[in-house]
Amino acid sequence: MKEYRQNVAAIILNKENKIWLGKRADGMNWGFPQGGIEAGENPESAIIRELSEEIGTKNFEIIGQYPGTLKYDFPKDMKFPTWTYAGQEQHYFLVRLDEQAKIDLESHPEEIEFSRYQFSSLTEILKIDFGFKNEVYHQALAYFSNIIEKNWRKKNGNRKNNR
Repeated sequence: MKEYRQNVAAIILNKENKIWLGKRADGMNWGFPQGGIEAGENPESAIIRELSEEIGTKNFEIIGQYPGTLKYDFPKDMKFPTWTYAGQEQHYFLVRLDEQAKIDLESHPEEIEFSRYQFSSLTEILKIDFGFKNEVYHQALAYFSNIIEKNWRKKNGNRKNNR
């Protein structure tokens, strides 16, 4: 039986209801912040720690959690020096940055995960190919899309979303 690394991931919204995407510092695709669940952590405490480490802020609110987990397999040619998992089993969270949140990709210089970031609309993000994470990303985005759309409508009145 395959063994999967227990992991958390976040889809992050800003005040304009756009979604955060980071360009991975290791040269891989753009993606969402994610990381392993450490011994003694629950998924919620792990996502708070991971966002602090990877984007340099704890100024956010968790507004949704995917029911259960999503899994992906690593490509066969992807190797890791310290572990041999088949892939990752992820707990997904939807978070909204507070107004005062400041992104600092170098807050933990010993392990910089992202080289740059941008905020994009849901429509724009659904057009991106995320490689081997594509299916999981799209499942999580589909699950949270109603919340994302509802928040957009609330912010902009009930006008049609012309993203």
